[in-house]
Amino acid sequence: MKAFVSPLAAAAIALSLSACGPKTDKAVDTAANDTSAVAENVGNAASNAIDAAGDALNPAPSGQVFANTAARSDAFEIAAAKLASTNAASAKVKAFADAMIKAHTESTTSIKAAAAEASPAITPDPTLTGEQNDKLADLGKLKGADFDKAYIAGQVDAHSDALSLMKDYADHGDVPTLKAVAGKIAPVVQKHLDMANALDD
Repeated sequence: MKAFVSPLAAAAIALSLSACGPKTDKAVDTAANDTSAVAENVGNAASNAIDAAGDALNPAPSGQVFANTAARSDAFEIAAAKLASTNAASAKVKAFADAMIKAHTESTTSIKAAAAEASPAITPDPTLTGEQNDKLADLGKLKGADFDKAYIAGQVDAHSDALSLMKDYADHGDVPTLKAVAGKIAPVVQKHLDMANALDD
């Protein structure tokens, strides 16, 4: 025997089922959005933790160490450029070297002034490292095209290191006056790096 369902009851059941559909879809959508937001927050927290760990493992140098490193870098650049004036063959390399002498002399002056304004005052030590002295000695033995190639390759490396130093200290340094001067010098070093890369190519 078939059960009889009145048209009115059938309509009520259909209406009830249709009402459940949107609510269920909305609940699913809400849950999905909440899950996505949680995942995004977890991802951001993990990224921040990784950045913080990186800063802890690679902290910016102290003001004194920064000033010393920058002073040595300038002194090395000037000494290498002076070798280029006598040992280089390419007119472009000699012109680049002349520009380096001028720019790094200015950089030395700027860093000394910023270090003197620090509290307490800092005195940069421009004494070259043993590695820098060895590089200059090797460079001094070369002439002509061999010198040009070695000098420019060294300039790419030296300016890559200097750019990292300036950017890092400008972002995370502990002495305001040195942070400011590092921020001003960084774009100049980037320009020198671009010039060295162009000559290297």
